[in-house]
Amino acid sequence: MRGARLLDRLTESGYAAGWRLVRTLPAPATRPLFRRGADLAARRSGQGTRRLRANLRRVVGPAVPEPELDLLVRDALRSYARYWLEAFRLPSVPRDEVVQTMRLDPEGVDLLDRCLAAGRGVVVALGHSGNWDHAGAWAAYTGRPVVSVAERLKPAGLYDRFVAYRESIGISVLPLTGGRRQPLDELAERLRAGELVCLLADRDLSRRGVEVSFFGGRTRMPAGPALLALRTGAPLLVARLWYDETSSRGSIVGPIAVPAGVDRLAQVAAMTQEVADSLAEGIAAHPRDWHMLQRMWLDEPDGTPA
Repeated sequence: MRGARLLDRLTESGYAAGWRLVRTLPAPATRPLFRRGADLAARRSGQGTRRLRANLRRVVGPAVPEPELDLLVRDALRSYARYWLEAFRLPSVPRDEVVQTMRLDPEGVDLLDRCLAAGRGVVVALGHSGNWDHAGAWAAYTGRPVVSVAERLKPAGLYDRFVAYRESIGISVLPLTGGRRQPLDELAERLRAGELVCLLADRDLSRRGVEVSFFGGRTRMPAGPALLALRTGAPLLVARLWYDETSSRGSIVGPIAVPAGVDRLAQVAAMTQEVADSLAEGIAAHPRDWHMLQRMWLDEPDGTPA
């Protein structure tokens, strides 16, 4: 127990040091350090790297040669390191720079604004791709109120730091568990107030999600985005995010259609599958920017592949 508490304190201290120190250093000095760290992780091939490799193999298929997959894993770890570097720096970046370096397709922005103008709010499903925090900050800084949900991390102090970080960039955060109200109830209220609800949707944390087909295998994804859209009448959109050399990039597509002539359970299942298909299309186009270092598919063992 004492050892676990010590590890928790060290973990929280490490993240706190990142947020405190990285933002004080010039960006040109920190980028090479994070890239070298990613390359070291690729060479060491630890647990997270091996899981990432297995996930990317699903994405690119069996025909891609191992050396090509090696390079993809390295580039994916560099992309993940870039996400963390930007996360540590984002609260100190001027708002106009945050907005200018988040490049969304104009058609998607127009779609988002037309949906918001209808007054029922908008649900946006995202994957763990590119920089979802940057996208949320862009929305908040451009006058589109954003609310999301966060898993309660351990230690509790680390969860508090992540909430404070996201709120510092304009994202209102509700706890997935342990809040005063059920998150779906509060999110529905926020949607009725015309807000933008952004939910990570490519990994089920509850183990009670909807089973979907994803890159040829079966996995579970959260039902929340579809349930909220059905409950409130808010449109359900999908954001696909990636990086280019200098900016965060993204496209917004949808809305996901509500199936007619079937019951609510079948509607949720069909809409969640549509979200999965849309996210898969974005991931397939930019696989190096999918930061999924956890087990995804139901036909894989709980342990990490060797």
